[in-house]
Amino acid sequence: MPYPSVLLAAAQETARDGGPGWILRAVIIVGFVGAALLAWFLLRGYGQD
Repeated sequence: MPYPSVLLAAAQETARDGGPGWILRAVIIVGFVGAALLAWFLLRGYGQD
């Protein structure tokens, strides 16, 4: 297992790059895709009346 100090140093190095970066982008993309799939799933029953 890597040493905690190495992990902390790597985390600080990525934090200096200007924000949350790829994690925030991934959360936003997954949220939009999930919302679109949920809307499709909920609205698909209305066309079958």
